[in-house]
Amino acid sequence: MPLSKLTAAAALALSLTAAAARAQTDDTVAKPNSNPTQVFYLNNISSGNEATEIVTAVRNLLDPHDKIFLVQAQSAIFVQGPPDQLSLAQKLLDDLDHPRKTYRLTYTITEVDDGKRVGTQHFSMVLVSGQRTTMKQGSKIPVATGTVSETGSASTQTQFTYLDIGLNFDATLDESVNGVRLRSKAEQSSLGTDKTIAGVSEPVIRQTVLEGTAVLTPGKPLILGSLDIPDSTRRLDIEVVMEVVK
Repeated sequence: MPLSKLTAAAALALSLTAAAARAQTDDTVAKPNSNPTQVFYLNNISSGNEATEIVTAVRNLLDPHDKIFLVQAQSAIFVQGPPDQLSLAQKLLDDLDHPRKTYRLTYTITEVDDGKRVGTQHFSMVLVSGQRTTMKQGSKIPVATGTVSETGSASTQTQFTYLDIGLNFDATLDESVNGVRLRSKAEQSSLGTDKTIAGVSEPVIRQTVLEGTAVLTPGKPLILGSLDIPDSTRRLDIEVVMEVVK
């Protein structure tokens, strides 16, 4: 073959090879991700933090190449990956996003005076596992915090704030392998004898707080502790019992 024809043939071959390489590269770039996408909805979460924690756990356990997105407003998780990874994501979410149990806590406050029971009160609240619940019973007491005089006027206005006086309960139940753990805070406050400070009579607030953690058994009462009432021979015994609602 003449040299000129051989050179032309070689040039044509190189040109075709380059074109094929470009076409393959373009096809690789333009080709969309062929993995399917599935949407999973979270049905039992109560806060955005829970959704974020679940997404973090799923992302750490799936293949790093999988794409995972959280749409918090819809409580939805988008997962793109191979079918086996989608099946694994479904299993993980079934284990993490399960229905929470509902419980009823009943606090019994027994007033004891010089060793004798003189009164009993019951307070009940319904809780969902993992959620904090509070309950208050008492009164709001106005306390003067200052006065304001208008310019050019003899009139004055007194400013007040309000203090909560009574019983406050703060409880959170968490399920564990050893039972149901109660994180509880019981606070009792009352008015004492007023004191005069800088010519102003100010109320004295007596306060007692009982805070701690205990493991509860359904239907079995547990004494959390006792609160002594200052300047008296009385005390308040606090007992709690837990029941499963559903």
